[in-house]
Amino acid sequence: MNKKGFENKIEGFSKISKEEKIKWIEKNYFNNVSNPILKNYWNNDDSLQKIHDEFTENTLSNFYLPLGVAPNFLIDNKDYTIPMVIEESSVIAAACKAAKFWRNKGGFKTSILNFKKTGQVHFIFKGDKQKLNIFFKNNKLKFYEDCKEISSNMKKRGGGILNIELLDKTHDIDNYFQINAVFDTVDSMGANFINSCLEQFASTLKNEINQCSDFTNSDYSLEIIMSILSNYVPECLVRAEVSCDLSEIDQTGGLSGKEYANKFIQAINIAKTQTSRAVTHNKGIMNGIDSVVIATGNDFRAIEAGVHAYAAKSGMYKSLTDACVKNNTFKFWIEIPLALGTVGGITNLHPLVKWSLELLKNPNAKELMKIVAVAGLAQNFGAVNSLITTGIQKGHMKMHLINILNSLNASEDEKTKLIDFFKNNIVSFSSVKNELEKLR
Repeated sequence: MNKKGFENKIEGFSKISKEEKIKWIEKNYFNNVSNPILKNYWNNDDSLQKIHDEFTENTLSNFYLPLGVAPNFLIDNKDYTIPMVIEESSVIAAACKAAKFWRNKGGFKTSILNFKKTGQVHFIFKGDKQKLNIFFKNNKLKFYEDCKEISSNMKKRGGGILNIELLDKTHDIDNYFQINAVFDTVDSMGANFINSCLEQFASTLKNEINQCSDFTNSDYSLEIIMSILSNYVPECLVRAEVSCDLSEIDQTGGLSGKEYANKFIQAINIAKTQTSRAVTHNKGIMNGIDSVVIATGNDFRAIEAGVHAYAAKSGMYKSLTDACVKNNTFKFWIEIPLALGTVGGITNLHPLVKWSLELLKNPNAKELMKIVAVAGLAQNFGAVNSLITTGIQKGHMKMHLINILNSLNASEDEKTKLIDFFKNNIVSFSSVKNELEKLR
């Protein structure tokens, strides 16, 4: 590599001020040209900006996404207006439409199926398996005792460590074992609590096995590989569903209730058997889920990873939703793992997260699971409903029209005229551009 490849290296970047970071970026990547865009997105309130700066490292500015709301949700006979943070056109509109559709049909019903999270100590043990199993059984209480201080606050809130077990994974990797622990983290997502407990388990394992008279240095070796929570939470599960008599969906999309339900179920069956469709099907569900997860200050990357792993739990990636007709009743539901929190993290720090949680009537973690699951189910209903009736592009492109007009620098007068024109015409980038040129 020539010398030029090393010119942009800097030591101590994290220690210089935000203004100095921006100047260094401009010097090395923008030919010393200053652009006000980064500072334009700073908060005018310095104390508020400081909070945002400290959420992560090497902060230069704030990256804005729209915060919208979807009203008219009836969930377990309670009214909700759901906050959603998303930049994709038509997502919130589809959620609103689904909420209105199901509101006079009983609304959404939910239930928590399970509420457990897990983490593992991963280690390599070379020695007598039987001795290791006996050791763990005899010393199991010690693992709980050594975590008393870490888990005391969580226990006061009604949670804590539910179980610890030794798992033999030598069929996967030679000499590989796990200490698998199950937790209830109540209203917090609990990542820091779980990881702290796991690291203590690892320390206890190492200390106790070294002091155990059943082992000598010559007949075993122990190596702790890592201690970490799992974002795969198939036992932190929530169900959301809607149902109605076939007569209540008669003439939806011009179809009889029976025709509509059969076509809807076929669309779901395709997503249950065809991975190529299931991925897009589930992505639509996550449009709804992620937008509420972000609005409430939760970790959407963890949710995404866990949900998609769950969709593939059978060995084949499938639809997260299901539908059926039974006794002349159409049912549509989702069962999905969601490890969410309403305390800790940025929930008490980010002003818009606090606002969003207040809008949702300050739910606990289980209540938030239900709301988020409903958002995913509503989004999927909106998508499938469009696909089997008008097609997905008609509504989506109407919503996308504003983005196209903004990208073409249309004036407010031009926007008004073209929005009216495209009420009865097909929207595409080229068609919008052509009509704009005609106006000009």
